[in-house]
Amino acid sequence: MDFSGFPGLAGKTAIVTGSTQGLGADIARGLVAAGVNVVLVGRNVQAGQALAGELAERALFCETDIGQDSQIQRCIDAALARFGRLDILVNNACQYTDRGLASSREEWHSTLDTNLVSAAIFTQMAAPHLPRGGVVVNLGSTGGKFGAAGRALYPASKAALLQITKNFAVELAPAGVRVLAVSPAWTWSPSVEQLSGGSRQAADAVGAHFHPLGRVGAGSEIAAAVCFACSDAASWMTGVDIPVDGGFSILGPDRGISPRVWFQELAP
Repeated sequence: MDFSGFPGLAGKTAIVTGSTQGLGADIARGLVAAGVNVVLVGRNVQAGQALAGELAERALFCETDIGQDSQIQRCIDAALARFGRLDILVNNACQYTDRGLASSREEWHSTLDTNLVSAAIFTQMAAPHLPRGGVVVNLGSTGGKFGAAGRALYPASKAALLQITKNFAVELAPAGVRVLAVSPAWTWSPSVEQLSGGSRQAADAVGAHFHPLGRVGAGSEIAAAVCFACSDAASWMTGVDIPVDGGFSILGPDRGISPRVWFQELAP
């Protein structure tokens, strides 16, 4: 995918949380390809250093526990020291542990702290450094928009993240800072790779039942949406969610299949 056509990104600096693997790494790659300097944030030192090496002089890995305010500040300071500016924050880090109604208080606190509270605090601490034209992108999810049995923590955290996208957009608008969300559906990532046994073909075959475009998404497609959101092409957009989901969110529980077909297949 060509990332060179997004206006106004070249020379800017972004922090991407949870960017040592999976979707976060794909977003970092896309931003670098668009001319952005990227600070990679995560706790996996080996993976972070390897990706920084791959992305060369435009990337800096900063080992960071986003649950610690002091480490968030250290990460922001490192970005400013290395690149001299901070223009973009991508709140991508999340955890997926979820036992639904059976989840413990500790599990609730842990998931919400990573997926929601840390994103809010990172935004709070980064905001004073973002110039007019700065952008915050929160990674939402179709999981935060619909009900699902056996899950509660992850969907609740993503739904709340979509809400604070609106609140922070209003609060930061006078400073000329935009806040947007990008919400993927099923995307080829470590979790989907594990579920499919490492088979993209199998993932696409299953995903075709829930995505009108007939497959799961690619990380580069999510990265392209993030680059668009951060670019001058989206300069009149703030406070909204950009669904990048292959049509997942336009379907109801009937999956876009008419009642006649369901009765033909399922009626006793």
